Amino acid sequence: MVKTLGYGAQPRAEYAVDPEVSRGRLFPEPESPTRTPFQRDRDRIIHSAAFRRLKHKTQVFVYHEGDHFRTRLTHTIEVSQIARSLARALRLDEDLAECLALAHDLGHTPFGHEGEDVMHECMADYGGFDHNAQSLRIVTDLERRYAEFDGLNLAWETLEGLVKHNGPLTDRSGAPCGKLEGKHLPFAVSEYAKHQDLLLWSWPSAEAQVAAIADDIAYDAHDLDDGLRAGLLSFEAMKDVPYLKRILDEVDGKYPGLEDARRIHEIGRRCITGMVEDVIAESISRINQVSPKKCGDIRDANGPVIAFSTEMAREERELKEFLFANLYRHESVLAVRRKVAKVVRDLFHAYFKAPERMPEPWCTGLKGEGDDVKARRVCDFIAGMTDRYAIDEHRRLFDDTPELG
Repeated sequence: MVKTLGYGAQPRAEYAVDPEVSRGRLFPEPESPTRTPFQRDRDRIIHSAAFRRLKHKTQVFVYHEGDHFRTRLTHTIEVSQIARSLARALRLDEDLAECLALAHDLGHTPFGHEGEDVMHECMADYGGFDHNAQSLRIVTDLERRYAEFDGLNLAWETLEGLVKHNGPLTDRSGAPCGKLEGKHLPFAVSEYAKHQDLLLWSWPSAEAQVAAIADDIAYDAHDLDDGLRAGLLSFEAMKDVPYLKRILDEVDGKYPGLEDARRIHEIGRRCITGMVEDVIAESISRINQVSPKKCGDIRDANGPVIAFSTEMAREERELKEFLFANLYRHESVLAVRRKVAKVVRDLFHAYFKAPERMPEPWCTGLKGEGDDVKARRVCDFIAGMTDRYAIDEHRRLFDDTPELG
């Protein structure tokens, strides 16, 4: 039976990914004498330009709204911490889980999901846009740092987890499935599949599943925290969400009259702890049912082995619905979203009409190319922008840049 052994050194579970038998890299390299392949991947991600840019990309609140709200970078760090905790408890490879957590949002546009929605709209005739697929594009192509290859040349297991952390993309025949059923594979995924088979039809490793659910836990808790501190959410409204009401009652019962800042923190930490402990218990149960003897058994399972329990999954959906209705759709948030949508849309059309407006090397090599190549170049350029750079570029090209404040 699978057991969680608490803190300290633990033997790696037989169903965990073993770095010593990695499937390797697209471009073979000598192994590091001091790091496993996944530790090396983690370091390459942290030292990438795309990772640094996350510091100035929106999570929910745009940069001008305060220095203490989460950015895409701080969100990523929180996801990484939760992923490592889950991986340790389940005796998985912590380095691979951390690596996938650190890379999962590299492909995000400026201005969060609003930027992504507008980019997908602009790219509708040219293969669309998906931030998960863009993360793959960054680590396999757009990072131009090494003398011998484009991208970061990450290990097969890292790329597989990055592409499939939300589940299989195709069935065994290669037809898109799940959310992609009846659609095309994202451009970056279909392009990379020409070079390396990432088994798009299978479930990803348990480490990749851990990174995916850590993402949900992190943004549920920190968006709640940011919303409360911004005054867009209230303690009273939280009582309509059973999971939050239980937490609020526990905090208020133990610390009556607690000042708001401490009250918010106590709520957030309990929100994370409750979800993490639930995931560990449910995942142990699912792993025991599958009885995997190797990591391939996790990939061949009929469903995910890392998950919330049925009850927690329902309560987590209720929490997301609460955040959607009261935070993400709050008029002050929507007002900013409308403004930043204009910025992204204007930039795309301006660069597409006149690519020479982009700096080198983005504007070079496009003469004689078709609209699809030109659009993808513009898309890559804008998707890599920080919020501030996008605003600055809009001011350079237009006289009607919206004031976000």
